[in-house]
Order: sequence, then C-alpha cells, then structure tokens
Amino acid sequence: MKRQIKMGAISYAQLVKLMFEGTYSCEAMAEITGLHYTTVLQYTRELHIAGAAHISSWEKDSRGRDSVKIYKLGKGKDAKREKLSSNERQARVRAKKKAQALTNVMGGTAQFVHAGNGRLRVESVA
Repeated sequence: MKRQIKMGAISYAQLVKLMFEGTYSCEAMAEITGLHYTTVLQYTRELHIAGAAHISSWEKDSRGRDSVKIYKLGKGKDAKREKLSSNERQARVRAKKKAQALTNVMGGTAQFVHAGNGRLRVESVA
C-alpha cells in the first residue's frame, strides 16, 4: 500500500515551481510554501525515486559535510557528494582535540605536563 501525501493545489504548484528553479533546499521550500518540512521532504524523495527529479547540488551542514540535498525537476544525473579522505578526517579530529586541550589549559581546568617520553601532554587539574 502506497503512502498518501495530502497537499493543496496552490502549495503543490509553489513546490513544483521552486523545484523547477532548483535553487532551494527542502527547508527553504517548506518555509516559502507553508508546508511542513517533513511533507516537502517526503514529496521530493518520492519524485526522486520516481525519476522525475534529481539532486542538482549539495549544501554543507553545520559540520561542513554535504548532507542537504538540493532537488531539481527533470531527468539528470545526481550530483556527487564531497567526502573527506580518512587522513583529512583524522587531521580534523586531531586539530579539534588539540584546540579543546588548549582551551582547557587557558581556562585553568588543565595544565601541560612533561611526559616520560619528553613530550608535553595535557592533564586535568585536580
């Protein structure tokens, strides 16, 4: 049994017009049309599955990952997601840990201590 998505003719026409332009995320289309975000998301996914729409581009989320799909009506090839290599992911994690350690030292909740191997390490203040 197929799911039914109920929407008014005016909202439907606005959504199709926005998708034809291809410049809006599902969140923006929901705001403009007055439809709920979930309704817009379901509708665009169904159009994509049916082959009536394609992913024209991706927007980055707050963490810098390609996760927000921008749909466009018509046949076309889906845009590729940009993915970080494992080295880039590791470098990002290490930089984040280093920044957190420095913040803790500057905030007075941690201190630098010489380790047995001659390197500095961060130790929390007791």
